[in-house]
Amino acid sequence: MKKNDTRIYMSGNTPKSYYPLNVYLREKFGKKMIKLSIDGGFTCPNRDGRAGTGGCIFCSDSGSGEFASDIEGQIELLSEKWPDAGYIAYFQNHTNTYASVSELREKYKKVLANPLIEGIAIATRPDCLPEDVLDLLSEINENHFMWVELGLQTVHEETAEKINRCYTLDVFDRAVEELEKRGIRTVVHLILGLPGETKEDMEKSVRYVCEKGIWGLKLHLLNVIKGSRLEKKYPGYSSFESPDEYIDFVCDLLEIIPPGVVIHRLTGDVPRKLLVSPQWSYQKRTILNGIDREMCRRGSVQGCRI
Repeated sequence: MKKNDTRIYMSGNTPKSYYPLNVYLREKFGKKMIKLSIDGGFTCPNRDGRAGTGGCIFCSDSGSGEFASDIEGQIELLSEKWPDAGYIAYFQNHTNTYASVSELREKYKKVLANPLIEGIAIATRPDCLPEDVLDLLSEINENHFMWVELGLQTVHEETAEKINRCYTLDVFDRAVEELEKRGIRTVVHLILGLPGETKEDMEKSVRYVCEKGIWGLKLHLLNVIKGSRLEKKYPGYSSFESPDEYIDFVCDLLEIIPPGVVIHRLTGDVPRKLLVSPQWSYQKRTILNGIDREMCRRGSVQGCRI
């Protein structure tokens, strides 16, 4: 796709003014593809003391993997509805490159040995990509469809300290550079609504990561989760006042994201029983439909303001 290509995509019967992951995967594989969120049994250097303790303040005890479960059970459940779908194994919670290369190799290969698994996605921190791990990822990438997700959240160092991220922006820059050198698809996570950040700050984060030539982007609505350090440190905090405000801002951001960047996420996804605020954020489908309607109302498409 050309950098300045702007068009409407069909996601099922729904027109999209941005390039969603499910459309990319259907183009790539010629069929519906489903991500299976799995727990690889990893921890995080921001929990065990190597980088910090307690984790990032927005993170739950499960390492933001509330929907992770076993592969076989998920396939059995999903295959009834989508018998012809393919599957991508998604190592989601905690830091999924934070182990020895031998352990990582064993866990990745075990998943990829399942004949129903046609790809792998690995979520990690930029400070957990040493040379030997990068070489392993490069090896897998040569023979399997793969992407790596980096939890950046913000480019602003002051905010990074507030959320206890425990690595600096230059570490992220190096990770993106090293992944790109090896031809590995890179997805970046950003959180919208972090304490103290203005919309201008959030826009700067989006512009910064897009200038890196990333393959995919995840925009998360900040959710305050029960029992998180965020709940304790900022009681009563709400990232956006209303779904309409959030929808409008996400549309602003989509207009400045290059059209070739694959959009993996545009809001948060937390079980309602764990959600503190914003109380409306569990209405994921309503928010996504609202984004579609607003982009249509504006006559906008992804990247139209670049």
